[in-house]
Amino acid sequence: MSRAHAAAVGRPEKPVGLTGKSPAPTPSARHAVHLTADCAAARAEMVARLEASGDLQSGPVREALLVLPREVLMPQAYVRRTADGEKPPRWDLLDWAAPQEREELQGVLYSGASVLVQHDAEPLLGRAHGARSGASITAMSTVMGLTASLLDELDLRPGQRVLDVGTGAAMTAAVACQVCGDRGVVTLDRDRHLTEAAAVRLAALEFRPQVVCGSGDEGCPARAPFDRVLVSYTVERVPAALVKQLAPEGKLLAHVTTASPSWPALAVVERTSDGQLRAELRAVEFAHRAGHGMERIFLSEEFRRRIAAEPGTWTQRSLLAPPADTDRGLWLAADHLLGGLVRDFGAEHLVIGAPGCGSWLRVEPVGAQRWNVTIQGPRDIWKEIQDLFARWRAAGSPDRYGLFFDRDGGQRAASRCGRLSWHLPVPRPSAQGAAS
Repeated sequence: MSRAHAAAVGRPEKPVGLTGKSPAPTPSARHAVHLTADCAAARAEMVARLEASGDLQSGPVREALLVLPREVLMPQAYVRRTADGEKPPRWDLLDWAAPQEREELQGVLYSGASVLVQHDAEPLLGRAHGARSGASITAMSTVMGLTASLLDELDLRPGQRVLDVGTGAAMTAAVACQVCGDRGVVTLDRDRHLTEAAAVRLAALEFRPQVVCGSGDEGCPARAPFDRVLVSYTVERVPAALVKQLAPEGKLLAHVTTASPSWPALAVVERTSDGQLRAELRAVEFAHRAGHGMERIFLSEEFRRRIAAEPGTWTQRSLLAPPADTDRGLWLAADHLLGGLVRDFGAEHLVIGAPGCGSWLRVEPVGAQRWNVTIQGPRDIWKEIQDLFARWRAAGSPDRYGLFFDRDGGQRAASRCGRLSWHLPVPRPSAQGAAS
């Protein structure tokens, strides 16, 4: 990045804490130094919240987050200006170069929430700030709690070779560069607008990893093997090419789910020192957005209203309690073995719908150890869940499952005892990698 461009967007050429001591400020630079101090305080507050929530531990990732200026990586970000369901949706693009917008933008960047960085697949460099209407947000920086926990799980160390699949706003790449050194980092995204912006903004931090525009599913074989691989979007199965590019004693993380977004898993794949694979699926509460081209099913607003208001085909009084939300290993199995189900997490009690056939389930407590179970449609979702619950309990109530890679390319998840298992879908020939 040129000096002129760095000055134009109102950010320091060499952020404090990244590459040594900053020079003493001149009178003309006092305002910029004040802004830097404000952002440093905001970073510290964000890190403290992440520690308090248990999403971040002491170590190199924490130290990196304390010094990496998010306003350099995301000098522009969108804020939604319409209520949910209001059409057409409207956003304002805030710009760090506009002094009147910096306070709001700083709040967005350091809130810890996801940061919206791209609208309608637009170029990120050279765009004007202001209002946007219609279309949709096509890229965002992930919620920091999720990002921090995954980076901690990776156990980044100096000198490691890291493949960041799904560059997005380049936050993961920046942390990897700060901890491991930029020479061993490769960041990859299918969207050239994201990779172009990432290269410029990482260079502003004096980081120059290899930035690649291409398919996430293919990885970067020319730079393999990698000690750490992080896929920053959800997939239906672990990309086989990324597994092959994993070095001995390496680790790969990727969120895995079906078309339903309700009950995700984290795939943790490790290659032992002698080259063997050891992997598992862990049931988790939150996951990345789906990758490009991945099918998704949702409950429409109209479907949710019908579930809440209609009497259903029948209602029965049950002594069986619905499975707890914390029985995530059960719900993960339901995602794969029952299929086509979506949970309405906004409902007060258990509500599940099957958009494909219009079936739904509504469970409401009616006194001590009594529940009204209402069913609609051709599927008896209550019976399906209770039958699976019995199988899950017989399998030892697992919250994680072994993940096995067959020689023919198949992937299979199974409980330790083998009583509960399923195959992950075979990839479509036209499927391409994606970034969130």
